[in-house]
Amino acid sequence: MSDYSIRRYRQSLVLGLIGVVKKLFPEEQLKISHSILDGVYCELEDSLLSSREVQKIEDHLQNWVLADQAIPYETGKDQLYHCRIDNYEIKTIYPPLDRAGSLKYFQLIHFPPGFILHFPNANHPELISPFVPPEKLSSTFSETQRWLENLHLANVEDVNTIINAKCSQDLICLAEALHEKTVSSIADQIFEQRCNVRIILISGPSSSGKTTFAQRLSTQLRVNGMRPVALSLDNYFLAREDTPRDSNGQYDFESLEALDLPLLASHLNALIKGDEVETPLFDFVCGRRSPTGKLIHLCPDEILVVEGIHALNPCLVPSLDRNQMFKIYVSALFQLNIDAYNRVPTTEVRLIRRLVRDDKFRGIDPERTLAQWESVRRGENNNIFPYQEEANVMFNSSLLYELNALRPFAEHLLISITPESPHYRTAVHLLTLLSFFNPMDISTVPFNSILREFLGGSTYNV
Repeated sequence: MSDYSIRRYRQSLVLGLIGVVKKLFPEEQLKISHSILDGVYCELEDSLLSSREVQKIEDHLQNWVLADQAIPYETGKDQLYHCRIDNYEIKTIYPPLDRAGSLKYFQLIHFPPGFILHFPNANHPELISPFVPPEKLSSTFSETQRWLENLHLANVEDVNTIINAKCSQDLICLAEALHEKTVSSIADQIFEQRCNVRIILISGPSSSGKTTFAQRLSTQLRVNGMRPVALSLDNYFLAREDTPRDSNGQYDFESLEALDLPLLASHLNALIKGDEVETPLFDFVCGRRSPTGKLIHLCPDEILVVEGIHALNPCLVPSLDRNQMFKIYVSALFQLNIDAYNRVPTTEVRLIRRLVRDDKFRGIDPERTLAQWESVRRGENNNIFPYQEEANVMFNSSLLYELNALRPFAEHLLISITPESPHYRTAVHLLTLLSFFNPMDISTVPFNSILREFLGGSTYNV
């Protein structure tokens, strides 16, 4: 099932859910808050839901599917899809399926104070994956939500109002201050465990800002009197011809086996013992290691900072003592939504980041970036998301103003995608999403901001 088909399936179930809740709780407002694993977290604005009430919602939603009702919709002038569920008109950013009868696979899970609408597994559309409560991920979302409530920010329009009032600098300062405070807090936690921790492992999906985060964290560690030494997993790639291939015969650079795991394990063990090693430097142009590497020696007062998509995978270095590791998961868990029913998908925020960065710094046109995205997403689902709860802490790298700042750059790229392209539909959808964000001046975005990793002008080597 394509990513677009998955989005339509999920959008259709959300529409059915909205209709059911309106009937069962006519005085309440349902809020589709954020994605969580293979689902979305939902709650009522003014009430807590019991497990019995969640089961009742699920039963009614099942009956709606069995009735196989049509889901009529039309495209409005606002580029949203105007859908009708019973007597209600609901606007959505994805079109629904034509009928409800095909929406057989879903589950509602009580997750106080609300519930999770659990969708089929993206790779296996007829399978509902076992649900393991994502306590750390949920806690990170809750912390961000409390922060937004403290600032009296409920949706995208609230940010647009601030920008229209020419107060964007206040918004930038608040968002960046939150990042700095969080990074500093993580550095303090590591400092408190400095007698045991020898390696910091930083992981996260594509375009989550891992590189800038790692360097900002290193700065805060130095403030605490620690001496960080950087090590990138990307330098441990196998030569291109030795890289494993996926089911389509293409090189699978997202696979754990694309790394030289024995060499990495031996280097990490040697460094912890205090030995000097020559770490490789990978040349991505020719697809192999450079003839000479970089000599590294870890002194007793130094700490190794390892960054890469597989950093949280327990199979990366199974021989290391877990007490010597501090694990950090970084992702752009964007929290502002368009309205109560239309959330801004975190995946699409990262795709917009990647489009802009690939064009600015990697010489990759938007057509190629969009073509690669399905493979990137498959790699994330297989190699990153299953291990996010392994982290000691999570860092939300999203910024309140980022889509406002990225809009002019991303629009310029997306407009170049022609109707003949297989990615035209995706480009149109992303343009529609960006249209909700008023563009803003980026000249005052700090040069150490994570956003500079994508816009350019960073003080760090990213």
